[in-house]
Amino acid sequence: MSTYPDLHLYINGEWRKTAHDLPVLNPATEEEIGRLPHAERRDLDDALDAAAEGFKVWSQTPPVTRANVLLKAAALMRERQEEIATAITAEHGKPLPQARLEVIRGCEFFEWDAGEATRTYGRVIPSAPGVRYIVHHQPIGTVAAFSPWNFPMSQPCRKVAGAIAAGCSIILKAAEETPAGALHIARALHDAGLPPGVLNLVFGTPAKISEHLIKQDQVRLVAFTGSTTVGQHLTILASQHMTPVLMELGGHAPVIVCEDTDVKAAAISGAVRKMRNAGQVCTSPTRFFVHESIFEEYTELFVRRAAATIVGNGVDPDVEMGPLANDRRIGALTDLVEDAKDKGAEVRTGGSKMGDVGYFFQPTVLANVPDHARVMQEEPFGPLAIINPVASLEDGIKQANAVPYGLAAYGFTNRADYVDRMIEGIEAGNVSINTLEASLPETPFGGVKSSGYGREGGTEGLQHYMITKNISHSMEIV
Repeated sequence: MSTYPDLHLYINGEWRKTAHDLPVLNPATEEEIGRLPHAERRDLDDALDAAAEGFKVWSQTPPVTRANVLLKAAALMRERQEEIATAITAEHGKPLPQARLEVIRGCEFFEWDAGEATRTYGRVIPSAPGVRYIVHHQPIGTVAAFSPWNFPMSQPCRKVAGAIAAGCSIILKAAEETPAGALHIARALHDAGLPPGVLNLVFGTPAKISEHLIKQDQVRLVAFTGSTTVGQHLTILASQHMTPVLMELGGHAPVIVCEDTDVKAAAISGAVRKMRNAGQVCTSPTRFFVHESIFEEYTELFVRRAAATIVGNGVDPDVEMGPLANDRRIGALTDLVEDAKDKGAEVRTGGSKMGDVGYFFQPTVLANVPDHARVMQEEPFGPLAIINPVASLEDGIKQANAVPYGLAAYGFTNRADYVDRMIEGIEAGNVSINTLEASLPETPFGGVKSSGYGREGGTEGLQHYMITKNISHSMEIV
Protein backbone atom coordinates (compact mmCIF):
# COMPACT_ATOMS: atom_id res chain seq x y z
CA MET A 1 0.00 0.00 0.00
CA SER A 2 1.34 3.43 -0.94
CA THR A 3 2.16 5.90 1.78
CA TYR A 4 0.32 9.17 2.22
CA PRO A 5 1.98 11.92 0.14
CA ASP A 6 4.19 14.68 1.48
CA LEU A 7 1.94 17.76 1.28
CA HIS A 8 2.91 21.06 -0.35
CA LEU A 9 1.45 24.19 -1.85
CA TYR A 10 1.94 24.51 -5.61
CA ILE A 11 2.65 28.04 -6.83
CA ASN A 12 4.09 29.15 -10.17
CA GLY A 13 5.09 25.60 -11.09
CA GLU A 14 6.99 25.00 -7.84
CA TRP A 15 6.25 23.02 -4.67
CA ARG A 16 6.29 25.04 -1.49
CA LYS A 17 6.24 24.49 2.27
CA THR A 18 5.34 27.15 4.84
CA ALA A 19 6.24 27.83 8.45
CA HIS A 20 2.66 27.10 9.54
CA ASP A 21 1.22 23.62 9.13
CA LEU A 22 -1.56 21.58 10.72
CA PRO A 23 -2.26 17.84 10.94
CA VAL A 24 -4.35 15.79 8.54
CA LEU A 25 -6.21 13.01 10.36
CA ASN A 26 -7.45 9.60 9.27
CA PRO A 27 -11.15 9.68 10.25
CA ALA A 28 -11.26 5.91 10.75
CA THR A 29 -8.41 5.84 13.27
CA GLU A 30 -8.11 9.51 14.33
CA GLU A 31 -4.35 9.19 13.73
CA GLU A 32 -2.25 11.91 12.13
CA ILE A 33 -1.21 10.93 8.60
CA GLY A 34 0.33 14.16 7.32
CA ARG A 35 1.15 17.81 7.93
CA LEU A 36 -0.50 20.35 5.65
CA PRO A 37 1.22 23.70 5.01
CA HIS A 38 -1.10 26.68 5.28
CA ALA A 39 -0.63 29.63 2.95
CA GLU A 40 0.38 33.00 4.31
CA ARG A 41 -0.58 36.26 2.63
CA ARG A 42 2.73 36.30 0.75
CA ASP A 43 1.92 32.89 -0.73
CA LEU A 44 -1.48 34.11 -1.90
CA ASP A 45 0.02 37.20 -3.50
CA ASP A 46 2.62 35.03 -5.24
CA ALA A 47 -0.19 32.81 -6.53
CA LEU A 48 -2.09 35.84 -7.84
CA ASP A 49 0.97 37.16 -9.66
CA ALA A 50 1.77 33.73 -11.06
CA ALA A 51 -1.83 33.24 -12.24
CA ALA A 52 -1.79 36.61 -14.00
CA GLU A 53 1.37 35.65 -15.90
CA GLY A 54 0.10 32.15 -16.51
CA PHE A 55 -3.08 33.51 -18.04
CA LYS A 56 -1.11 35.58 -20.55
CA VAL A 57 0.51 32.39 -21.82
CA TRP A 58 -2.38 29.95 -21.54
CA SER A 59 -5.09 32.18 -23.03
CA GLN A 60 -2.98 32.39 -26.19
CA THR A 61 -2.29 28.65 -26.28
CA PRO A 62 -4.16 26.80 -29.07
CA PRO A 63 -7.18 24.83 -27.81
CA VAL A 64 -5.79 21.57 -29.17
CA THR A 65 -2.63 22.08 -27.10
CA ARG A 66 -4.72 22.71 -23.98
CA ALA A 67 -6.66 19.54 -24.76
CA ASN A 68 -3.50 17.48 -25.12
CA VAL A 69 -2.20 18.62 -21.73
CA LEU A 70 -5.50 17.67 -20.09
CA LEU A 71 -5.51 14.27 -21.80
CA LYS A 72 -1.93 13.56 -20.80
CA ALA A 73 -2.68 14.52 -17.19
CA ALA A 74 -5.76 12.27 -17.20
CA ALA A 75 -3.66 9.38 -18.49
CA LEU A 76 -1.13 9.94 -15.69
CA MET A 77 -3.87 9.98 -13.06
CA ARG A 78 -5.29 6.75 -14.46
CA GLU A 79 -1.82 5.18 -14.16
CA ARG A 80 -1.59 6.44 -10.58
CA GLN A 81 -5.11 5.36 -9.64
CA GLU A 82 -4.13 3.05 -6.80
CA GLU A 83 -1.75 5.54 -5.21
CA ILE A 84 -4.32 8.33 -5.38
CA ALA A 85 -7.22 6.18 -4.17
CA THR A 86 -5.21 4.89 -1.21
CA ALA A 87 -4.45 8.45 -0.15
CA ILE A 88 -8.12 9.47 -0.49
CA THR A 89 -9.27 6.56 1.66
CA ALA A 90 -6.67 7.43 4.29
CA GLU A 91 -7.73 11.08 4.58
CA HIS A 92 -11.46 10.79 3.89
CA GLY A 93 -12.41 7.31 5.03
CA LYS A 94 -14.47 6.18 2.05
CA PRO A 95 -14.06 2.52 0.98
CA LEU A 96 -11.16 1.95 -1.38
CA PRO A 97 -13.36 0.79 -4.31
CA GLN A 98 -15.31 4.07 -4.09
CA ALA A 99 -12.05 6.02 -3.97
CA ARG A 100 -10.85 4.22 -7.11
CA LEU A 101 -14.06 5.13 -8.90
CA GLU A 102 -13.66 8.75 -7.82
CA VAL A 103 -10.21 8.90 -9.41
CA ILE A 104 -11.67 7.64 -12.68
CA ARG A 105 -14.53 10.15 -12.46
CA GLY A 106 -11.99 12.95 -12.08
CA CYS A 107 -10.14 11.68 -15.16
CA GLU A 108 -13.40 11.63 -17.10
CA PHE A 109 -13.95 15.32 -16.32
CA PHE A 110 -10.50 16.06 -17.73
CA GLU A 111 -11.18 13.97 -20.83
CA TRP A 112 -14.60 15.49 -21.52
CA ASP A 113 -13.40 19.07 -21.10
CA ALA A 114 -10.37 18.34 -23.27
CA GLY A 115 -12.80 17.66 -26.10
CA GLU A 116 -14.88 20.72 -25.27
CA ALA A 117 -11.75 22.91 -25.42
CA THR A 118 -11.77 22.44 -29.19
CA ARG A 119 -15.51 23.09 -29.52
CA THR A 120 -16.01 26.55 -28.00
CA TYR A 121 -17.55 27.72 -31.25
CA GLY A 122 -18.65 31.24 -32.03
CA ARG A 123 -21.16 32.19 -34.73
CA VAL A 124 -21.83 34.66 -37.50
CA ILE A 125 -25.14 36.53 -37.29
CA PRO A 126 -26.85 37.30 -40.63
CA SER A 127 -26.54 40.98 -41.54
CA ALA A 128 -26.64 43.49 -44.39
CA PRO A 129 -24.08 43.33 -47.22
CA GLY A 130 -20.71 44.70 -46.17
CA VAL A 131 -21.36 44.11 -42.46
CA ARG A 132 -20.40 41.16 -40.26
CA TYR A 133 -21.67 40.45 -36.75
CA ILE A 134 -19.54 37.79 -35.06
CA VAL A 135 -19.95 36.17 -31.65
CA HIS A 136 -16.56 35.30 -30.20
CA HIS A 137 -15.72 33.42 -26.97
CA GLN A 138 -12.62 34.18 -24.90
CA PRO A 139 -11.36 32.85 -21.54
CA ILE A 140 -12.58 35.01 -18.66
CA GLY A 141 -9.24 35.29 -16.81
CA THR A 142 -7.98 34.02 -13.47
CA VAL A 143 -10.40 31.82 -11.53
CA ALA A 144 -10.46 31.55 -7.74
CA ALA A 145 -11.88 28.07 -7.07
CA PHE A 146 -12.89 26.46 -3.79
CA SER A 147 -13.54 22.72 -3.55
CA PRO A 148 -15.04 20.70 -0.65
CA TRP A 149 -13.81 17.74 1.37
CA ASN A 150 -16.43 15.15 0.44
CA PHE A 151 -14.94 14.30 -2.98
CA PRO A 152 -11.22 15.15 -2.72
CA MET A 153 -10.46 14.21 -6.33
CA SER A 154 -13.49 14.62 -8.54
CA GLN A 155 -14.67 17.98 -7.22
CA PRO A 156 -11.38 19.85 -7.78
CA CYS A 157 -10.95 17.99 -11.09
CA ARG A 158 -14.21 19.40 -12.37
CA LYS A 159 -13.22 23.00 -11.68
CA VAL A 160 -9.60 22.68 -12.79
CA ALA A 161 -10.57 20.93 -16.02
CA GLY A 162 -13.18 23.55 -16.93
CA ALA A 163 -10.88 26.48 -16.25
CA ILE A 164 -7.88 25.03 -18.06
CA ALA A 165 -9.90 23.83 -21.05
CA ALA A 166 -11.36 27.32 -21.48
CA GLY A 167 -7.90 28.93 -21.41
CA CYS A 168 -8.07 30.39 -17.90
CA SER A 169 -5.55 30.28 -15.11
CA ILE A 170 -6.78 29.07 -11.73
CA ILE A 171 -5.98 29.37 -8.03
CA LEU A 172 -7.48 26.33 -6.32
CA LYS A 173 -8.15 26.40 -2.59
CA ALA A 174 -8.83 22.75 -1.80
CA ALA A 175 -10.15 21.33 1.46
CA GLU A 176 -7.76 21.13 4.40
CA GLU A 177 -9.30 17.87 5.69
CA THR A 178 -8.70 16.07 2.38
CA PRO A 179 -5.81 17.67 0.46
CA ALA A 180 -4.22 14.67 -1.29
CA GLY A 181 -6.58 14.53 -4.27
CA ALA A 182 -5.87 18.11 -5.28
CA LEU A 183 -2.15 17.56 -4.75
CA HIS A 184 -2.21 14.62 -7.16
CA ILE A 185 -4.10 16.73 -9.74
CA ALA A 186 -1.36 19.36 -9.56
CA ARG A 187 1.33 16.70 -9.88
CA ALA A 188 -0.29 15.19 -12.95
CA LEU A 189 -0.67 18.55 -14.69
CA HIS A 190 2.88 19.53 -13.75
CA ASP A 191 4.18 16.29 -15.24
CA ALA A 192 1.97 16.77 -18.30
CA GLY A 193 3.72 20.05 -19.11
CA LEU A 194 1.24 22.68 -17.91
CA PRO A 195 3.05 26.05 -17.97
CA PRO A 196 3.93 27.62 -14.60
CA GLY A 197 1.22 29.79 -13.06
CA VAL A 198 -1.71 28.28 -14.93
CA LEU A 199 -2.62 26.16 -11.89
CA ASN A 200 -1.82 27.24 -8.35
CA LEU A 201 -2.82 25.16 -5.32
CA VAL A 202 -3.16 26.64 -1.83
CA PHE A 203 -4.50 25.54 1.53
CA GLY A 204 -5.26 27.45 4.71
CA THR A 205 -7.93 29.20 6.72
CA PRO A 206 -10.89 29.32 4.31
CA ALA A 207 -12.25 32.73 5.36
CA LYS A 208 -8.85 34.43 5.16
CA ILE A 209 -8.06 32.96 1.75
CA SER A 210 -11.44 33.70 0.19
CA GLU A 211 -11.59 37.26 1.51
CA HIS A 212 -8.09 38.00 0.22
CA LEU A 213 -8.44 36.39 -3.21
CA ILE A 214 -11.94 37.47 -4.17
CA LYS A 215 -11.28 41.19 -3.81
CA GLN A 216 -8.27 41.17 -6.13
CA ASP A 217 -8.55 42.66 -9.61
CA GLN A 218 -6.80 39.64 -11.12
CA VAL A 219 -9.67 37.35 -10.11
CA ARG A 220 -12.40 37.36 -12.78
CA LEU A 221 -14.52 34.40 -11.62
CA VAL A 222 -15.26 32.72 -8.28
CA ALA A 223 -16.16 29.01 -8.53
CA PHE A 224 -17.32 27.30 -5.34
CA THR A 225 -18.78 23.97 -4.25
CA GLY A 226 -20.00 23.73 -0.68
CA SER A 227 -22.71 24.79 1.72
CA THR A 228 -25.38 27.32 0.85
CA THR A 229 -24.39 29.52 3.79
CA VAL A 230 -20.77 29.83 2.68
CA GLY A 231 -21.81 30.18 -0.96
CA GLN A 232 -24.06 33.11 -0.12
CA HIS A 233 -21.22 34.78 1.78
CA LEU A 234 -18.77 34.35 -1.11
CA THR A 235 -21.38 35.63 -3.57
CA ILE A 236 -21.77 38.79 -1.49
CA LEU A 237 -17.98 39.27 -1.44
CA ALA A 238 -17.79 38.78 -5.19
CA SER A 239 -20.70 41.14 -5.87
CA GLN A 240 -18.82 43.98 -4.16
CA HIS A 241 -16.29 43.75 -7.00
CA MET A 242 -18.76 42.79 -9.76
CA THR A 243 -17.02 39.43 -10.05
CA PRO A 244 -19.23 36.67 -11.51
CA VAL A 245 -19.72 33.45 -9.59
CA LEU A 246 -20.29 29.77 -10.33
CA MET A 247 -21.98 28.23 -7.28
CA GLU A 248 -22.76 24.56 -6.69
CA LEU A 249 -24.35 24.57 -3.24
CA GLY A 250 -26.22 22.31 -0.87
CA GLY A 251 -29.17 20.09 -1.59
CA HIS A 252 -31.80 18.04 0.23
CA ALA A 253 -32.72 15.59 -2.49
CA PRO A 254 -36.24 14.17 -2.57
CA VAL A 255 -37.15 10.74 -3.94
CA ILE A 256 -40.74 10.20 -5.06
CA VAL A 257 -41.68 6.51 -5.13
CA CYS A 258 -44.91 5.89 -7.01
CA GLU A 259 -47.28 3.01 -6.40
CA ASP A 260 -46.60 1.33 -9.76
CA THR A 261 -42.85 0.87 -9.32
CA ASP A 262 -40.85 -2.27 -8.51
CA VAL A 263 -40.90 -1.81 -4.74
CA LYS A 264 -38.03 -4.13 -3.86
CA ALA A 265 -35.67 -2.81 -6.53
CA ALA A 266 -36.43 0.80 -5.67
CA ALA A 267 -35.98 0.25 -1.92
CA ILE A 268 -32.65 -1.58 -2.21
CA SER A 269 -31.35 0.92 -4.73
CA GLY A 270 -32.29 3.78 -2.43
CA ALA A 271 -30.72 2.24 0.67
CA VAL A 272 -27.43 1.44 -1.10
CA ARG A 273 -27.08 4.86 -2.70
CA LYS A 274 -28.06 6.69 0.50
CA MET A 275 -25.09 5.15 2.32
CA ARG A 276 -22.58 5.82 -0.48
CA ASN A 277 -19.84 8.13 0.74
CA ALA A 278 -21.55 7.88 4.15
CA GLY A 279 -24.29 10.12 2.77
CA GLN A 280 -21.84 13.00 2.43
CA VAL A 281 -22.98 13.89 -1.08
CA CYS A 282 -24.83 17.05 -2.12
CA THR A 283 -27.04 14.93 -4.39
CA SER A 284 -27.57 12.13 -1.86
CA PRO A 285 -31.17 10.84 -1.86
CA THR A 286 -32.52 11.81 1.55
CA ARG A 287 -36.25 12.63 1.71
CA PHE A 288 -38.16 9.58 0.43
CA PHE A 289 -41.84 10.25 -0.29
CA VAL A 290 -43.47 6.86 -0.83
CA HIS A 291 -47.04 6.24 -1.92
CA GLU A 292 -49.06 5.17 1.09
CA SER A 293 -50.16 1.90 -0.55
CA ILE A 294 -46.57 0.59 -0.63
CA PHE A 295 -45.13 2.61 2.26
CA GLU A 296 -44.68 -0.16 4.83
CA GLU A 297 -43.34 -2.68 2.32
CA TYR A 298 -40.87 -0.18 0.91
CA THR A 299 -39.77 1.02 4.34
CA GLU A 300 -39.20 -2.51 5.66
CA LEU A 301 -37.05 -3.44 2.65
CA PHE A 302 -35.12 -0.17 2.82
CA VAL A 303 -34.47 -0.50 6.56
CA ARG A 304 -33.33 -4.10 6.22
CA ARG A 305 -30.77 -3.21 3.53
CA ALA A 306 -29.60 -0.05 5.31
CA ALA A 307 -29.09 -1.91 8.59
CA ALA A 308 -27.06 -4.58 6.78
CA THR A 309 -24.55 -2.03 5.48
CA ILE A 310 -21.03 -3.10 6.44
CA VAL A 311 -19.41 -0.13 8.20
CA GLY A 312 -15.69 0.10 8.95
CA ASN A 313 -12.27 1.25 7.85
CA GLY A 314 -12.30 1.92 4.12
CA VAL A 315 -9.18 -0.18 3.51
CA ASP A 316 -11.01 -3.36 4.57
CA PRO A 317 -12.23 -5.15 1.43
CA ASP A 318 -15.79 -5.90 2.59
CA VAL A 319 -16.61 -2.44 3.92
CA GLU A 320 -19.45 -0.60 2.18
CA MET A 321 -19.44 2.59 4.25
CA GLY A 322 -16.59 4.33 6.01
CA PRO A 323 -16.57 6.97 8.74
CA LEU A 324 -17.80 10.52 8.50
CA ALA A 325 -15.09 12.92 7.48
CA ASN A 326 -14.78 14.67 10.84
CA ASP A 327 -16.18 14.69 14.36
CA ARG A 328 -18.34 17.76 13.64
CA ARG A 329 -20.64 15.61 11.53
CA ILE A 330 -21.26 13.25 14.47
CA GLY A 331 -22.66 16.06 16.59
CA ALA A 332 -24.71 17.50 13.74
CA LEU A 333 -26.37 14.18 12.93
CA THR A 334 -27.01 13.34 16.57
CA ASP A 335 -28.76 16.68 17.07
CA LEU A 336 -30.98 16.15 14.01
CA VAL A 337 -31.99 12.66 15.12
CA GLU A 338 -32.81 13.79 18.67
CA ASP A 339 -34.85 16.72 17.38
CA ALA A 340 -36.82 14.45 15.04
CA LYS A 341 -37.49 11.96 17.86
CA ASP A 342 -38.68 14.75 20.15
CA LYS A 343 -41.14 15.82 17.48
CA GLY A 344 -42.58 12.32 17.02
CA ALA A 345 -40.47 10.69 14.30
CA GLU A 346 -39.82 6.93 14.40
CA VAL A 347 -36.23 5.68 14.38
CA ARG A 348 -36.49 2.50 12.32
CA THR A 349 -32.74 1.79 12.51
CA GLY A 350 -29.54 3.47 13.66
CA GLY A 351 -29.38 6.99 15.03
CA SER A 352 -26.15 6.87 17.03
CA LYS A 353 -22.37 7.10 16.88
CA MET A 354 -20.56 3.78 16.46
CA GLY A 355 -17.57 2.72 18.53
CA ASP A 356 -15.01 4.68 20.52
CA VAL A 357 -12.41 5.26 17.79
CA GLY A 358 -13.12 6.93 14.47
CA TYR A 359 -15.99 9.11 13.28
CA PHE A 360 -18.44 6.31 12.55
CA PHE A 361 -22.21 6.80 12.58
CA GLN A 362 -24.88 4.13 12.18
CA PRO A 363 -26.86 3.94 8.93
CA THR A 364 -30.04 5.66 10.06
CA VAL A 365 -33.63 5.59 8.84
CA LEU A 366 -36.34 7.86 10.24
CA ALA A 367 -39.99 7.29 9.32
CA ASN A 368 -43.14 9.39 9.62
CA VAL A 369 -41.12 12.51 10.29
CA PRO A 370 -43.27 15.62 10.88
CA ASP A 371 -42.77 18.62 8.65
CA HIS A 372 -41.62 20.82 11.54
CA ALA A 373 -38.65 18.59 12.41
CA ARG A 374 -35.34 20.28 11.58
CA VAL A 375 -34.18 17.39 9.41
CA MET A 376 -37.03 18.05 6.98
CA GLN A 377 -35.49 21.41 6.14
CA GLU A 378 -31.78 20.96 6.95
CA GLU A 379 -29.54 18.77 4.82
CA PRO A 380 -28.15 16.05 7.15
CA PHE A 381 -25.10 15.36 4.96
CA GLY A 382 -24.66 11.93 6.45
CA PRO A 383 -26.06 8.36 6.38
CA LEU A 384 -29.57 9.44 7.37
CA ALA A 385 -32.71 8.78 5.32
CA ILE A 386 -36.26 10.05 5.89
CA ILE A 387 -39.19 7.94 4.65
CA ASN A 388 -42.67 9.48 4.74
CA PRO A 389 -45.94 8.36 3.14
CA VAL A 390 -47.76 10.47 0.56
CA ALA A 391 -51.28 10.08 -0.80
CA SER A 392 -50.54 10.95 -4.43
CA LEU A 393 -47.92 12.06 -6.90
CA GLU A 394 -49.12 15.65 -6.49
CA ASP A 395 -48.57 15.37 -2.75
CA GLY A 396 -45.09 13.95 -3.37
CA ILE A 397 -44.16 16.83 -5.69
CA LYS A 398 -45.47 19.36 -3.18
CA GLN A 399 -43.35 17.78 -0.43
CA ALA A 400 -40.33 17.58 -2.72
CA ASN A 401 -40.53 21.32 -3.40
CA ALA A 402 -41.13 22.30 0.24
CA VAL A 403 -37.47 23.22 0.92
CA PRO A 404 -35.33 26.12 -0.30
CA TYR A 405 -33.04 23.71 -2.17
CA GLY A 406 -33.23 22.35 -5.69
CA LEU A 407 -30.08 20.51 -6.71
CA ALA A 408 -31.10 16.91 -7.42
CA ALA A 409 -34.38 15.02 -7.28
CA TYR A 410 -35.38 11.48 -8.11
CA GLY A 411 -38.50 9.55 -9.04
CA PHE A 412 -39.44 5.90 -9.43
CA THR A 413 -42.33 5.04 -11.76
CA ASN A 414 -43.16 3.15 -14.96
CA ARG A 415 -45.95 5.50 -16.05
CA ALA A 416 -45.16 7.99 -18.79
CA ASP A 417 -47.67 10.53 -17.47
CA TYR A 418 -46.07 10.39 -14.02
CA VAL A 419 -42.64 10.94 -15.58
CA ASP A 420 -43.91 13.99 -17.45
CA ARG A 421 -45.52 15.47 -14.34
CA MET A 422 -42.32 15.01 -12.32
CA ILE A 423 -40.14 16.55 -15.02
CA GLU A 424 -42.41 19.58 -15.23
CA GLY A 425 -43.30 19.93 -11.55
CA ILE A 426 -40.17 19.21 -9.52
CA GLU A 427 -38.02 22.24 -8.75
CA ALA A 428 -34.47 20.96 -9.25
CA GLY A 429 -31.58 21.41 -11.62
CA ASN A 430 -31.24 17.64 -12.04
CA VAL A 431 -34.19 15.24 -12.17
CA SER A 432 -33.50 11.51 -12.54
CA ILE A 433 -36.18 8.88 -13.14
CA ASN A 434 -35.60 5.23 -12.14
CA THR A 435 -31.95 5.98 -11.45
CA LEU A 436 -30.12 7.69 -8.62
CA GLU A 437 -27.34 9.04 -10.83
CA ALA A 438 -27.50 12.84 -11.03
CA SER A 439 -24.18 13.93 -12.52
CA LEU A 440 -22.01 12.82 -15.44
CA PRO A 441 -19.17 14.59 -17.26
CA GLU A 442 -21.28 14.96 -20.41
CA THR A 443 -24.37 16.40 -18.67
CA PRO A 444 -24.83 19.90 -17.17
CA PHE A 445 -24.92 19.92 -13.38
CA GLY A 446 -26.16 22.64 -11.05
CA GLY A 447 -29.06 23.76 -8.93
CA VAL A 448 -31.96 26.18 -8.62
CA LYS A 449 -33.21 28.23 -5.67
CA SER A 450 -30.67 28.10 -2.82
CA SER A 451 -28.74 25.27 -4.45
CA GLY A 452 -26.65 27.57 -6.57
CA TYR A 453 -26.10 29.32 -9.84
CA GLY A 454 -24.57 28.15 -13.11
CA ARG A 455 -23.72 24.75 -14.54
CA GLU A 456 -20.66 22.51 -14.63
CA GLY A 457 -20.25 19.69 -17.13
CA GLY A 458 -21.80 19.06 -20.52
CA THR A 459 -21.55 21.48 -23.41
CA GLU A 460 -22.71 24.18 -20.99
CA GLY A 461 -19.80 23.57 -18.63
CA LEU A 462 -17.26 25.96 -20.12
CA GLN A 463 -19.63 28.89 -20.59
CA HIS A 464 -18.97 30.38 -17.15
CA TYR A 465 -15.23 30.25 -17.75
CA MET A 466 -15.55 32.36 -20.88
CA ILE A 467 -16.79 35.78 -21.92
CA THR A 468 -18.98 36.32 -24.94
CA LYS A 469 -17.72 39.12 -27.15
CA ASN A 470 -19.80 40.62 -29.94
CA ILE A 471 -17.85 41.84 -32.98
CA SER A 472 -19.46 44.31 -35.38
CA HIS A 473 -17.41 44.81 -38.55
CA SER A 474 -18.41 47.14 -41.35
CA MET A 475 -16.39 47.04 -44.59
CA GLU A 476 -16.80 50.80 -44.90
CA ILE A 477 -16.72 53.62 -42.39
CA VAL A 478 -20.30 54.53 -41.50
